[in-house]
Amino acid sequence: MKILVVGGGGREHALIRKIKESPKAEKIYCCPGNGGIGADAQCVPIAAVDVQGVVKFAKENQIDLVVVAPDDPLAMGMVDALDAQGIMTFGPRKIAAEIESSKVFAKNMMKKFGIPTAAYEVFDKAEKALEYIEKNNQFPVVIKADGLALGKGVIIAQNLNEAKGGIHEIMEDKVFGASGNNVVVEEFLTGPEVSVLAFVDSKTIVPMVSSMDHKRALDGDQGLNTGGMGTIAPNPFYTKEVADQCMETIFRPTVEAMNKMGRPFQGCLYFGLMLTPKGPQVIEYNCRFGDPETQVVMELLESDLVDIMEAIYRKDLKNCPVQFSSGAAACIVIASGGYPKAYKKGCPISGLDEQGQLPEVSVYHAGTKLENGQYLTNGGRVLGVTAKGASLEEALDKAYSSAEQISFEGAFYRKDIGARCKK
Repeated sequence: MKILVVGGGGREHALIRKIKESPKAEKIYCCPGNGGIGADAQCVPIAAVDVQGVVKFAKENQIDLVVVAPDDPLAMGMVDALDAQGIMTFGPRKIAAEIESSKVFAKNMMKKFGIPTAAYEVFDKAEKALEYIEKNNQFPVVIKADGLALGKGVIIAQNLNEAKGGIHEIMEDKVFGASGNNVVVEEFLTGPEVSVLAFVDSKTIVPMVSSMDHKRALDGDQGLNTGGMGTIAPNPFYTKEVADQCMETIFRPTVEAMNKMGRPFQGCLYFGLMLTPKGPQVIEYNCRFGDPETQVVMELLESDLVDIMEAIYRKDLKNCPVQFSSGAAACIVIASGGYPKAYKKGCPISGLDEQGQLPEVSVYHAGTKLENGQYLTNGGRVLGVTAKGASLEEALDKAYSSAEQISFEGAFYRKDIGARCKK
């Protein structure tokens, strides 16, 4: 098979490395890819959001399967456009991708179908939102931009001043563009956070191994929200009992709700959960593989990913084996100084081999480019150093000792990934 993966970050690199293991994968392309992905697939300079460019390339090159990994092209209807040309795709159609591309849609759906989530209100005027926050006087309070915002459109305001600043940034300064035309203001939930990615073919739901993301830039969950600074899997707070409860009260009801609304979901559905004292609740949905959750989840997947993707396309997931290895995985994200705000690009990276790798770990490239045989930084999150181990401690030790061997100007990473899970 000829397979095309759309995207150019660490998540896509992890998917490509897993696809490469399939005996069905004869040739892999990536649009646009990055410096490190080039060692595992042929990178094609077509932007991930260029729907017509991707469709044209897929047709001209007789691609057998297109994996649309990022949120933007899914929200734009790339799967619909490929499907219309008879090309097999992995990912939800535009109408189903709205579960991520509109927080308002997702919250209203949960309310309508009784799926447990934080209490909330929706506003299209800044002054009304602030009036509500002031009157409610419950802090911290969560403020979310309605649309896509690179995983950064959530502000947790500790007091009224921070709430005013957040509303002003999202709704008036439009730091996330039209995504901030509406906001969701919701109660702040407490408890351990869990990410659960699930393979879904609109009927069958197969949850993958659970994981824990670390969103804040700095140790001790300090600093700004990022796209994710590291992950571990499995998440020790996600017991079998909790998993059964989530299937009953969240996973199955969500997929059934989407069907009832005429928006059948096929692809990877990501459940961002909070294990509150009242039970598991949904913080957010994503309509695709998370980043950097994919890096640890793919590290533990034993089954053939291409087989799974084909089964989902045929709506035959129930007959496809999906197995994960025991043990644990950890991913340490090495970022550029200044991330998630302004950062320098083009810094030479030292410590990697010619393939952009290190022994005993998988180095997934997120923001790199390759020039004259030298890997250079080309993004905020640069590398995801990922390791497997019989235990979480072993996986973390391997990942951290490898991360220490890599350096570039301004490089930083959190030193406490998985720390709250260590026994």
